Parts: sequence; structure tokens; C-alpha cells
Amino acid sequence: MKLEDIDKSRVPQHVAIIMDGNGRWAQRQAHKRIFGHQNAMTAVRQAVEAAVASGVKYLTLYTFSTENWNRPQEEIDGLMELLIKAVRDETKTLMDNNVKLEAIGDLGRIPEKSRERLLGCIRETSGNTAMTLVLALSYSSRWEIAEALRNICREASSGSLKAEDVTEETLRNYLATKDYPDPDLLIRTGGELRISNFLLWQMAYTEFYFSEQLWPDFRHEDFYDALYDYQQRQRRFGKTGEQASRK
Repeated sequence: MKLEDIDKSRVPQHVAIIMDGNGRWAQRQAHKRIFGHQNAMTAVRQAVEAAVASGVKYLTLYTFSTENWNRPQEEIDGLMELLIKAVRDETKTLMDNNVKLEAIGDLGRIPEKSRERLLGCIRETSGNTAMTLVLALSYSSRWEIAEALRNICREASSGSLKAEDVTEETLRNYLATKDYPDPDLLIRTGGELRISNFLLWQMAYTEFYFSEQLWPDFRHEDFYDALYDYQQRQRRFGKTGEQASRK
């Protein structure tokens, strides 16, 4: 699929991606898993470029989960070093494409050197307006919801929040994603059919697209394939098909 095949009047506002398949891609080439992560940056760059060209306003990438801290230390160390290099190397690309970088997750667990480089890029790109790129780092949805509940309990204990006043919107305002719209489309590469503790609250009505492509091989055309597929669907949000068609 090409960009000209996409109806820009019906582009999802927010696309989320689970970038899966780096390790398998490396193993198929008789390399260590870190080799797959090193070769994933081309796919990240292509996804960002395709999202900007399509008119997507928010792109969230599941970069490192809280469960990933349980991986072998060698792989974790390599990923943290790669994060520093990627942020340093890709800052110019973000500036050239007018993309703002932000991050969600338990960032306090990120090594200081990696975290400082990340925060520096966030500051440098803060004035960009074409699209917001959100990195989900040291993130999981269960962590996010537990953190939100802890903060709600603190507010309740102080007397500034009453139980009867808690609504869905109350909880939403305590989530890490409170400043972003819910994803319209989730793309998962690598052929796996699960969402792996990612944006569980936010994806109540998200459309899912699963690709067999391993993440390091993901290109502009694959992103456009997902957008085209999304545009063939009818989003009903609990209504009948007839009601959704009238809307």
C-alpha cells in the first residue's frame, strides 16, 4: 500500500504499536537478540515518517515493558545503551519532521545516563507540532493502573476526593496517558495475537491490526497497509451498524 491509497480524512488520530520480533529476527540470522534491537531503528524511523506523512497526531511505541526488566542483564544493558544512541541519533530526524517526543512509564528505573539523554531530547523537541511520539518505557498497563489507584487513595485519605465522586473520567485523569486521546488503532508486528499488558484501559474500543512482519523489517508500506485496513472497518462504539453509518 502507498500513501496515495490512504484517505487522509479518515486517518486515526492515535496509533499505538507493539514492536515485536526483534529477537526472532536476529536469531534467524544467527545473531544475539541485541542485534535485532540494533536493527529496529530503521523500522522506528519509517513508522514515524509514515505517521507524519499520513496525518497521524499521536504515535505511541511500546519500547520497554516493566516485565522486560526480567530479561538477561546483558540484554537489558544493551537496550539501555541503545536507547542513548537512538535518542542521540534520531533527535535530528524528529526535529526535521516537526515531531515532539514524550515518554510514559516508571522512568525512575531507567539508568540515569539513559534517562538524562531522553529528557534532553524531550526538552529539545517540545516545541514541535506535527505529531507527538510517545515512548512507553518501563511501562505496563497494570503498573499504570496500580499507580493511578495509589494516587487516588492518597487524595481520598487527604479528604480532597470522595468515593461517590469517582467516575471513569476521574481514573483517566490519573493515568500516564491523561494528555493523549485513546488509541484508534493498535498495530502489533511479529505475528503474535496479544496485547501484552499495553494500554489495557485505553484500548477499550481500539481497532487491532496484527502483522506477520518482524519489526526490523517494518516499512512505510506496512504502516500504510495497517491504515488502509483500519479505514475499511466500521467503528460502532456499542451502537448498531445503522446508527454508526448515520453518524
